[in-house]
Amino acid sequence: MSLWAHELRLFLRQRIAIPALLLMAFFSAASVWAGMAEISRQREVIARIQPQQAEDEAAVAAWVSEEGDPGNAAYYTFHATWDAPSNLAFAAIGQRDVAPFVLRVRALALESQIHEGENYNAEMALPGRFDWSFVLIYLAPLFLIALLHDLVSGEREAGRMTLLGVMAHSERGLWARRIMLRTSLLFAALALPFAAGAVLSGAGLMAIPVLGAAALYFVFWAVICILAGRAKLGSVANAATLAACWLILTLVLPALALLAINSGIPVRQGVELTLAQREAVHAGWDKPKEATMRAFFRHHPEWRDTAPVEGGFHWKWYYAFQHLGDLRVSSQARAYQAGLQARDLWTRRLGYVLPAVGAQVAIHWLAETDLAAQLAYSGRIRAFHERLRRFYYPYIFNDRPFRRDDFDRAPRWVDRVGGAARSQWPKA
Repeated sequence: MSLWAHELRLFLRQRIAIPALLLMAFFSAASVWAGMAEISRQREVIARIQPQQAEDEAAVAAWVSEEGDPGNAAYYTFHATWDAPSNLAFAAIGQRDVAPFVLRVRALALESQIHEGENYNAEMALPGRFDWSFVLIYLAPLFLIALLHDLVSGEREAGRMTLLGVMAHSERGLWARRIMLRTSLLFAALALPFAAGAVLSGAGLMAIPVLGAAALYFVFWAVICILAGRAKLGSVANAATLAACWLILTLVLPALALLAINSGIPVRQGVELTLAQREAVHAGWDKPKEATMRAFFRHHPEWRDTAPVEGGFHWKWYYAFQHLGDLRVSSQARAYQAGLQARDLWTRRLGYVLPAVGAQVAIHWLAETDLAAQLAYSGRIRAFHERLRRFYYPYIFNDRPFRRDDFDRAPRWVDRVGGAARSQWPKA
């Protein structure tokens, strides 16, 4: 124990030691605070939209129920959906920073409603928001390099190598203690603010896998520093070599691999899918009503025997070509999601080769802020929209009046329970 205490005193006497540890702790604490503030803001938005939804629905019900027109009820009633963040989301904001986590939908054509909130291609958002995962992936290796690059070369340049070899009971044990001490102290400076944030967020034991992934990432960079030290170069040369490794492994190779994945798996933007769906819907205004209804009845034969659409505008015809617009682009929507999933699959595979990518993928998966979580949210929206359509169709196709009590019978969004990590790592 005295050897460890002695090594600790020697380490803390170095000019770079305390500033490096304090700066690491500051960046970690700042990133945790920023992540928790963002997640708190998102939770406030989700909490605020629910009473607003009730107010809007009450206002629509007040005038729709007077005439009982079911088409107006379905058209003017927005239904709120939301994706509540997990308790670990503060550590890695991920897709929640670039994709909608709240969306209000109607019983109209769905694809344009899902994709109209897409500002840009989410998978291109690198390196991302300043959160704890950013500090771990990009900043922590630089601090580790600063503490370990001259571990051996500094002693050699100071002329103490021979003396250390004579005095040490085990030279290998001496270097192992110094490496473990510096790495552990730096890891503690990074991990303690995260652990505090996890406790405050209610993550509890689910923080342990995140810390495990971070520890493995630290071990990788410690090994890189040890290998550089074995080359017997000077301290400046070691620092330059390790800085080049950091640049290549965390920025250059992931960026090149991302470009290769995007080029090899082309995916059309969601806005293109929105435009295609809107064109299909708008084209429905110019088609004969009989042709539109025949096409609709092929997919919904249960409404084939209802009263025919005659004269001018009718809600049956309107909602029929709205749904046909979704069906027209359904293959494109499936291809869009399949393309995103294929890119995500290759990104996970890339993580087995590039530790920076692997650590980021693992933490985003544990925090449930990855692409799979975002696609799962859109899948839940599609299932909810299907329930909405099937709720309104009996009123619309049977010309049943829609009264105030019927608003209370409409489907309600039930979000998944956040805060629990997924039980199985997705297959790569």
